[in-house]
Amino acid sequence: MGKRKKMVERVTALMSSPEMIRNIGIVAHIDHGKTTLSDNLLSGAGMISSELAGKQLFMDSDEEEQARGITIDASNVSMVHTYNGKEYLINLIDTPGHVDFGGDVTRAMRAVDGAVVVVDAVEGTMPQTETVLRQALREYVRPVLYINKVDRLINELQVDPQEMQVRLGKLIDHVNKLIKNMNPERYKEGWRVDAANGSVAFGSALYNWAISVPMMQKTKITFTDVYNYCNQGDMKTLAQKCPLHETLNDMVISHLPNPLVAQSTRVKAIWHGDKNSPIGIAMNKADPNGDLAFMVTDISMDPHAGEVATGRLFSGTLTRGLEVFTSGTAKKSRIQQVGVFMGPERLEVEAIPAGNIAAVTGLRDAIVGSTITTLEGMTAFESIRHVSEPVITVSVEAKHTKDLPKLVEVLRQVAKEDPTLQVTLNEETGEHLMAGMGELHLEVIAHRIERDKGVEIITNPPIVVYRETLKKKVTNVEGKSPNRHNRFFIDVEPLDDAIVELIRNGDISMRMEELERRNKLMAAGMDKEEAKSIAAIYGNNIYLDMTKGIQYLNETMELVLDGFEEVMRAGPLSREPVSHVKVILRDAKLHEDAIHRGPAQVIPASRQAIQAAMLMAEDTLLEPYQKVFIQVPQNNMGGAAKEIQGRRGIIIDMKSEGDLTIIESRAPVSELFGFAGEIRSATEGRAMWSTEFGGFETVPASLMSEVVSKIRERKGLKKELPRASDFLDM
Repeated sequence: MGKRKKMVERVTALMSSPEMIRNIGIVAHIDHGKTTLSDNLLSGAGMISSELAGKQLFMDSDEEEQARGITIDASNVSMVHTYNGKEYLINLIDTPGHVDFGGDVTRAMRAVDGAVVVVDAVEGTMPQTETVLRQALREYVRPVLYINKVDRLINELQVDPQEMQVRLGKLIDHVNKLIKNMNPERYKEGWRVDAANGSVAFGSALYNWAISVPMMQKTKITFTDVYNYCNQGDMKTLAQKCPLHETLNDMVISHLPNPLVAQSTRVKAIWHGDKNSPIGIAMNKADPNGDLAFMVTDISMDPHAGEVATGRLFSGTLTRGLEVFTSGTAKKSRIQQVGVFMGPERLEVEAIPAGNIAAVTGLRDAIVGSTITTLEGMTAFESIRHVSEPVITVSVEAKHTKDLPKLVEVLRQVAKEDPTLQVTLNEETGEHLMAGMGELHLEVIAHRIERDKGVEIITNPPIVVYRETLKKKVTNVEGKSPNRHNRFFIDVEPLDDAIVELIRNGDISMRMEELERRNKLMAAGMDKEEAKSIAAIYGNNIYLDMTKGIQYLNETMELVLDGFEEVMRAGPLSREPVSHVKVILRDAKLHEDAIHRGPAQVIPASRQAIQAAMLMAEDTLLEPYQKVFIQVPQNNMGGAAKEIQGRRGIIIDMKSEGDLTIIESRAPVSELFGFAGEIRSATEGRAMWSTEFGGFETVPASLMSEVVSKIRERKGLKKELPRASDFLDM
């Protein structure tokens, strides 16, 4: 602990010099070596012993992470590195690589300014590498590249020095191609990785060595020397001559931006307020004396201090006792403790100025994505958009009835800690439903509820979350209020994919200035009148108010939108969430007396009109798909292909690399339960496979009624399919 105490003193001394700070995340596909790399950086900073580096997995502090050998939660650490005789502060976040925990990567990217993309020299860029790189570029986070496991290339694949350099060169080109395709704008500004300028490093995290062009110039060690050392198995000498932490931290400091540089471009991408207002200027300059602007990117539980909110401080200074506003709530909170994370430990400090990653307690109302500020009425930061959506649900019940109240509280807490988890109560059956990213995600959450929260639970087999959508356009559907005094006339139609993409990427939202939103929608092909009329965006659906001069509509609009949101949460066909729907309000007739147009009248009228219109528009189901990538020896290829095709899967691409076949395919999530065991037996345990979220596709017509009936039965609804007339008061 003494070492860490000393480190905190050095960290605190550097916090108020933003030009000496680097906020970075380590991102990669699963098992490409992120946590081993983090260990070595910490050992280089003198925080853990060099003998244990790579084995201790300091950042995987949770026992479940240690047992499974994967990172589940992003974890933070602050350390000091000396470069060219000056001390620099590096705030590092180690992120998970498993697709089920991709939400942690998205949230970490909001807190950092630069990312070290780790790629396995043998496996190359994998699906999750592309996903995390896309997440980084979307958040204006600059990448550098570290190619890991170079020793495997030499010792396992037996490549010669010439071929080694060719393979590494191809890897760098592929990463640059990805950056160029994902964000041509940034690429033109020079956001590419280049071995010649030192923004690429090569090495082995396991054996604690790394090399880059600047390091070669410094140590006079060449690629041939590296090849010879690896061939002779003399990794120790290599690690002494080219220590990994020095090569990597030097690369981070010379190529990744400090908060002053980063915030001048990042703030405009994640905050849509007035750039010339005092708070806008303070955030651009990372001004420690400005109003406080803190974005919460993670919430964790401390058994002693309660909820700990971690996030990025864009302006102002965090101190104990400071009174702050939380976006979305009216009352003030008081900050109780301010600290920095050292892996699993949180160490208190007196104050943290702008440009740093901080951990604070006392923010009871904060959730992930909250804006914490001292400025009343500040425009909140753009909400964090997750790449994939929950696709699997399990129902959870308390094993002992006495634990029921505690379970409700625990589920609320768990959903707060992990925003990619959706917890709902099924009113009809009284079950608590947890929707998550995959089987592993839900398994880990269930285990933590029992282990950390002390509630024994029973989980039922997982079920798939479908989406409802429309096939065609329907116009002029009338919804009447129960008292017959209010009428709404609506159209519904499928929403264009281009606009859904804008919503998904966070490029348009209701927080934006109307003109900016309208221009983006028109650029995506929407009619000008429609783009001007957007009243609400909910999920991947929009509501347009195309009425002209209707009396009392302004004061009733909130209730109309409540009806819209109710349907979007649970559609008329099977009470599943709705996607890709555009609802247009064409006309309305409202009673002049406010008492006759209250919530009990307006909400049902708005809701039932949309429900009936959706059924008339041939409401159908979308089912979630996953992309499945399989690496398998050629002799076992037939078994793997058969396994995918037997699960309604489609093989998109097949290519050979040496004696391996790489199969890229897509299959419905509903067919992938138990896939892990089956593919093992079909390929004699030789297949390596990974998945990523593959979007939604329409359920085949032949299966449609069976799927809908099963969902309705499970939810305790009438088995026969609903008709539009059920919702219209004829």
